[in-house]
Amino acid sequence: MSLKTLQVTWLGEQRYVGVSESGHQLLIDNSATKIGVSPMEALLGALATCTAYDVVQVMGKKRIKLTSYRIEVEGERADEHPRRYTRIVVRHIARGEGLTPEALERAAHLSHEKYCTVGASLNAEVDFEVIIEPE
Repeated sequence: MSLKTLQVTWLGEQRYVGVSESGHQLLIDNSATKIGVSPMEALLGALATCTAYDVVQVMGKKRIKLTSYRIEVEGERADEHPRRYTRIVVRHIARGEGLTPEALERAAHLSHEKYCTVGASLNAEVDFEVIIEPE
């Protein structure tokens, strides 16, 4: 089993910085003067980039040279708390030499059904453990 860690530190207001094991930073901001993405926007971004990695890799293996590729993702949230996503639409938009709609659809489905770990985590029951450590 593989373990990933991220340390999140409060910066004031509703602003946080996450630092990964490798030292990379992620700014999460739900304050009135947003300078970063909200937690729920970050979740959509994680899903979009996870599936993008897969699709680009599949296209490379099929020797299809992408000249442009983007993902548009939208999430519908529940009205009641917890305001989780109840539906997420992921739109893959690509252009490339030798690219067919069928090849793009196949790569996207492979990602969403088999490879994308973020999507699989969203579809799974995840065990949460909460540990309290006052300083």
